[in-house]
Amino acid sequence: MRIRPATPADFDDLARIEVAAGQLFRAIGMDAVADDDPPSGDELAAAAAILVAEVEDVPVGYAWIDLVDDHAHLEQVSVLPEHGGQGIGTALLDAVCEWARDRGDSAVTLTTFRDVAFNAALYAKRGFAAVPEAEWSPGIRAVVAEEADHGLDPAKRVVMRRPV
Repeated sequence: MRIRPATPADFDDLARIEVAAGQLFRAIGMDAVADDDPPSGDELAAAAAILVAEVEDVPVGYAWIDLVDDHAHLEQVSVLPEHGGQGIGTALLDAVCEWARDRGDSAVTLTTFRDVAFNAALYAKRGFAAVPEAEWSPGIRAVVAEEADHGLDPAKRVVMRRPV
């Protein structure tokens, strides 16, 4: 497995990965999340960075990094379900943190589902910790508000941060 920066030629593969990974939410009754459209090419092109995980030159996962308050924020990490449990997600998270450290950030933030086993608990095992609302930056508050506008209940979400 190797991790590399994405190119526009990867965007169709990333959409395929996103749709397949989203089916994990259907299995836990979160059909609306599973049915969410994958990111468009324009959205991916606007990202601060996209990192792709490949196995035998075939994309099997990706991490989408945005900047929030001029700091690295993990917008999305997805791995094909048939490649789950092989350390690919962890390798992507580590690569995101390395990317952030290289640009001078002290931490990476993300938002995720509080009570979904393959979300907050997984990130916690990989060094992310919940950030109390009193410590949210203006940009993080805007991310949470935007998620709420898209139907994600803020009470079911958690902001997390990992030092890099």
